[in-house]
Amino acid sequence: MANFIPADEFDLVIFGGTGDLALRKLLPALYHRVGDGQITGDSRIIAASRRDVARDDYLQSVEQALRSNLPDGEFREEQWSNLRSRIHYARCDATAPDDWGALVGLLDGRHDLVRVAYLATAPALFGPVAQGLSQNGLITPSSRIVLEKPLGRDFESARRINDQVGQCFAENQIFRIDHYLGKETVQNLLALRFANSLFEPLWRRGAIDHVQITVAEDLGVGGRVEFYDRIGALRDMVQNHLMQLVCLVAMEAPSSLHHDAVRDEKIKVLRALRPMKGEQIRSNTVRGQYRAGAINGAAVKGYLEELGGADSKTETFVALKLEIDNWRWSNTPFYVRTGKRLPAKHSEIVIQFQNVPHSIFPEQRFEIQSNRLIIRLQPDEGVELSVMAKEPGPGGFDLRPVALDLSFAEAFGIRYPDAYERLLMEVLRGNPALFMRRDEVEAAWYWIDSIIAGWEETNHKVESYVAGSWGPAGAASMLDRDGHTWQPEV
Repeated sequence: MANFIPADEFDLVIFGGTGDLALRKLLPALYHRVGDGQITGDSRIIAASRRDVARDDYLQSVEQALRSNLPDGEFREEQWSNLRSRIHYARCDATAPDDWGALVGLLDGRHDLVRVAYLATAPALFGPVAQGLSQNGLITPSSRIVLEKPLGRDFESARRINDQVGQCFAENQIFRIDHYLGKETVQNLLALRFANSLFEPLWRRGAIDHVQITVAEDLGVGGRVEFYDRIGALRDMVQNHLMQLVCLVAMEAPSSLHHDAVRDEKIKVLRALRPMKGEQIRSNTVRGQYRAGAINGAAVKGYLEELGGADSKTETFVALKLEIDNWRWSNTPFYVRTGKRLPAKHSEIVIQFQNVPHSIFPEQRFEIQSNRLIIRLQPDEGVELSVMAKEPGPGGFDLRPVALDLSFAEAFGIRYPDAYERLLMEVLRGNPALFMRRDEVEAAWYWIDSIIAGWEETNHKVESYVAGSWGPAGAASMLDRDGHTWQPEV
């Protein structure tokens, strides 16, 4: 049975409180934490937005969002009543800090409580909001600020935002969020690697042939199309989510689980990534953009149609071949891919081990497949190890691959907190272990910027792919040249 420890009393201010992230992710996460008894006392959630909205009207929109986003049967009136009583609303224009009277009034006299500013806004507002909090005297020793991704759109903009926020908050008060780090399976990756003597001796070149990381989405860009067209898949997903997964797979064992010990090892991986330029850009990167197709039997528009017919070279799919130049991973490729309008919402890490050096079994009867460790991130979180086994029965050896499968939902039989639930609680506790340090963010951007520059210099082609497929042909060709294929798709 999970043991949920209540958080200390707090004031959580959500800037962008009327936006999609707040209504679809943050408030449902807080609803569940109320249900598990982690939000107690006089803790409050203050939604801040430039919209002039009455509190009752805002509460109606929250209730509607909860009913829409919670699975059937999970909305409970008593639980909603508890959360409802804690929610307040303050009109607050981030660009006009002189007019923050409503927010200042709500926070007055509560300086001793944990105070969190969650910036569910565009990155351009991160600096102004931090400065507004400082100008209005709203930063206390127990204050924290949460920055959503993407943190900028390149190295220079990320550094500028970090400088602006850093003028108002100490580094230990800044929580740069990547919700993938809050996923249960991502947390279990550390346990899998460093709590089991079985894997760690094999977790390196010589035993592992290659690594694949896939983060696939069946949705298109939807209402984010104008924002997304300025960003693209490389900036939106690879710079943060996929780079963090690469770090956790490739890092050396930290001296402890202390947040700086873990992040020190992650930064070493980022600094060991081989830069790409020229021919490497052409052979080791693939860009794609979806056109009209079908998802689950339903017709869907192409990206350019969603954009209103305008021309665009923004990628909605990226595949990369990464090389890590260190002793553990030299000459062991990491293949990563992510995209919109793929057949399913599906994320996993595949550790492909090398073939047996010599087979003693007659090859004409069957093929020995190399062992494969699959870490499923969504939708069914779990771990699967594929091994070769003899089929029961007399008459010789008939081998086939068998999956040793651990489904977290089946093994533990409980609903465990989703990523945002976990991360919000860690912010409230002041634990930065699951968040990115400044040097991590900037190192990732530095490497990503070299790819973007290479695309521009080489006029790198954006390949078209049909919505509902697994991306452009170039992604399969990239692995085929190395004698590999993507893990069989779901």
